[in-house]
Amino acid sequence: MSSLDQYLSVYSQAMNLRTQRHQVLASNIANADTPNYKARDFSFDKAMQNAMSGRGNGSIALATTASGHQQGSGAAGGAALQFRTETQSAADGNTVDMDVERSQIAENALQYQIVSQFISDKFKGIRSALANTSS
Repeated sequence: MSSLDQYLSVYSQAMNLRTQRHQVLASNIANADTPNYKARDFSFDKAMQNAMSGRGNGSIALATTASGHQQGSGAAGGAALQFRTETQSAADGNTVDMDVERSQIAENALQYQIVSQFISDKFKGIRSALANTSS
């Protein structure tokens, strides 16, 4: 059964990273009007390679902007957040480009849905195989 665990762990890691990326992109959109906010993202491919090789950095650190904030970390994974390359300059220093963010969040949601369908199909195949062997 360990090979099934390993096979499904790839999909599990992919779903976790897609969820993390969705949160990062949603944060960018939520801060589109925040002065001096710098849009962030991470490379899904690199994060997936790190997660599967066990080199993940463990978490996405939460930002603390005041001394009263509690320390903590986000969801586990191999995602290293980076600042997105600025595509347009804003007078208030904000680097969020809503066209880029909408495009990225739609693509990420589609990729999440594809991984979810892969997992569903895998379990359908397992159920079918078990039903055929018990008959």
